[in-house]
Amino acid sequence: MSSTAFIEPLPVIEFVAQLLCRDISVRPLTDSDRVKIKKALRGVKVEVTHRGNMRRKYRISGLTSQATRELSFPVDDRGTVKTVVQYFLETYGFNIQHTTLPCLQVGNQQRPNYLPMEVCKIVEGQRYSKRLNEKQITALLKVTCQRPQEREKDILQTVHHNAYYEDPYAQEFGIKIDEQLASVEARVLPPPRLKYHDSGREKDVLPRVGQWNMMNKKMVNGGRVGHWACINFSRNVQDNAAKVFCHELAIMCQISGMNFAPEPVLPVLSARPEHVERALKARYHDAMNASKPPGKELDLLIVILPDNNGSLYGDLKRICETELGLVSQCCLTKHVFKMSKQYLANVALKINVKVGGRNTVLVDALARRIRLVTDRPTIIFGADVTHPHPGEDSSPSIAAVVASQDWPEITKYAGLVSAQAHRQELIQDLFKVWQDPQRGTVTGGMIKELLISFKRATGQKPQRIIFYRDGVSEGQFYQVLLFELDAIRKACASLEPNYQPPVTFVVVQKRHHTRLFANNHNDQRTVDRSGNILPGTVVDSKICHPTEFDFYLCSHAGIQSGNKPACSLSCSVGREQIYC
Repeated sequence: MSSTAFIEPLPVIEFVAQLLCRDISVRPLTDSDRVKIKKALRGVKVEVTHRGNMRRKYRISGLTSQATRELSFPVDDRGTVKTVVQYFLETYGFNIQHTTLPCLQVGNQQRPNYLPMEVCKIVEGQRYSKRLNEKQITALLKVTCQRPQEREKDILQTVHHNAYYEDPYAQEFGIKIDEQLASVEARVLPPPRLKYHDSGREKDVLPRVGQWNMMNKKMVNGGRVGHWACINFSRNVQDNAAKVFCHELAIMCQISGMNFAPEPVLPVLSARPEHVERALKARYHDAMNASKPPGKELDLLIVILPDNNGSLYGDLKRICETELGLVSQCCLTKHVFKMSKQYLANVALKINVKVGGRNTVLVDALARRIRLVTDRPTIIFGADVTHPHPGEDSSPSIAAVVASQDWPEITKYAGLVSAQAHRQELIQDLFKVWQDPQRGTVTGGMIKELLISFKRATGQKPQRIIFYRDGVSEGQFYQVLLFELDAIRKACASLEPNYQPPVTFVVVQKRHHTRLFANNHNDQRTVDRSGNILPGTVVDSKICHPTEFDFYLCSHAGIQSGNKPACSLSCSVGREQIYC
């Protein structure tokens, strides 16, 4: 079952009021309001309501720069000009109320056609393909989440309702659809045992149904945070509440095994979200001056954000990461007030990894018992490309590559990002060659940089490469494989002649429509508390590709359990297609 969002068939005036979260008749639109409205309505179909039963449909191309009351157009070849307000009153007997609002443009530049917003209604049944905000995503998931048993029942009912056995097209092509689900054999891989620090009461743990917690355990390698500060961008959080929260977080980091200074180098600073850049840079320099010895940079910046923070999070991360070189940890207002121990423990784990620590390692990795990984120095890469949402025509696609920086533990990862051409799936910067006026031909790129980083960290070069690639559609498998495998080979050869370690190229697909259900939903040995198949479930026969080497893997537990309905995401499985 697939779900998507549709545009609500509202009068355009009502749609705009909801979009801006205010009464639009009270005060005039700002430039940013106009941009927001234009972005939301461009390409949307509307029907006119001022002509009785004649509901003619138009597609919106833009907004007028002038208000409705200022707009006029020629009505005949003699150059007679009428205002839009006058034309609608004389022709249709319609008196326009919202004359300060712009009109919708539904024609082209040569023959502009102006429609006042109040005579337009959004046509029903239009799919919304632009980006959803967090509130909308939560609402969509709430509607579409089902327990696996209910989902299975829905699928079977739909197949029965479609009556494929009567379908003339299916009969003509000789296609027969079984009304029962295919029964396949599955294996459940045993969970890996996790190693924690010897100073904790529990030195290792075996996860149960894909879950475990940090109680009585300490991080295997606790990071160090000697100099830290806090900025509060939430108006609802008083300085004292922010101070208490930071103190509790510092204590949790210490309990979890980090070397974490109990007090910040400066008191909590409250700042306004619109002054994010000024506040960050000022605090950064103040903290450097206040540290002992002076000039020592911050190890961590804790940031308290409003629950609905719009672009603030993105702006903050961009400034910290690209301008200040500062490790930051953001916390939402609702968590500051709740301050639950579980939340603080989870944040401590995130902070530890960010400052260079390791939370846990696999016991089998330390004992060199992981085949094809721990027998010789192995580097594991992960790569993906994020594309802009429909409607964002000029934004670049962003390629990200991470690679393990320790061996045999393979727990620490370094990451690189690179902007590339709009909606380009092949990662362009894996390997680069350019001409330098002083040095001549120079080679570089993400793979080379991460291989050098691995050598620096471990003291040895990788003798095996495992490359996990996400987000490749079936039609692009070989194109991506040939281009990116070639880039990996060239990056290796640029480091040392004849350096060609074996490469395993794994394509991981999550966007597919295969759903796996337990044969018996009541058998506690084959399902988790939500009724989902167990983490570690592998299917590698019957429903797989007839010639390629691929398999289905449910790699982790569903995040929704107990009395909450299981989301379709949690009972979907990652399909991995392997090329060696």
